[in-house]
Amino acid sequence: MNAWWNGLDMLMKVLYCIAVPATLVLLIQTVLSVVGFGQGGAGVDISDTSGLDMDFDPAPDVLDFPDSTDLRDYTIDGGNPSDFSALQLFTLQGIIAFLTVFSWTSIISINSGTPELLGLFIGLVLGLAVMVGVAKLIQLSQRLTENGTINLKNALGGVGTVYITIPPQGGGQGKIMINIQGSYTECSAITMSNTSLPSNTPVRVTDVRGDVLVVEKDTE
Repeated sequence: MNAWWNGLDMLMKVLYCIAVPATLVLLIQTVLSVVGFGQGGAGVDISDTSGLDMDFDPAPDVLDFPDSTDLRDYTIDGGNPSDFSALQLFTLQGIIAFLTVFSWTSIISINSGTPELLGLFIGLVLGLAVMVGVAKLIQLSQRLTENGTINLKNALGGVGTVYITIPPQGGGQGKIMINIQGSYTECSAITMSNTSLPSNTPVRVTDVRGDVLVVEKDTE
């Protein structure tokens, strides 16, 4: 073992020092993900890498993105170059995947006779590709989670029915039942009209203020 290690040049030693620890961490991450460690209850969540997340925001004069409260209104399908701004490239999972693929690809390439610089370049390209792939998987996972929640902005223009009277001129909240995203939902609502809206009144949603719908009597 010592003879093999001493026979390596400095570049290969560095690559092996990156490859072995990164591979071990990747294996640990994979095992913990399979057994569901940290998915519920107190404790450490191996998927919580918020401290390392970095979002790449385009220059404001090139692309105009909404603030964080409106991000869920965007559908990101990977077909638009601006989608890369929403990718969280520098997560723990992405960095470990990059180091693992970069180091092992470079080692294999150099050992197969590829010039060192070319081998490092091949490793770099494949490592970056894997890191982007991991970021995309995280993004898709977040989208699947968000798709299970109700976005009140989808109620805009929709028609519902009052079942708890809504006071006039924003003087208080009532309740309405309305179909949002295919399911009937109870929502708090206010109206800016001069008259109250009693139970069973059909109403149309004109605005959303936080978690409260702004409605008016539907005359259609």
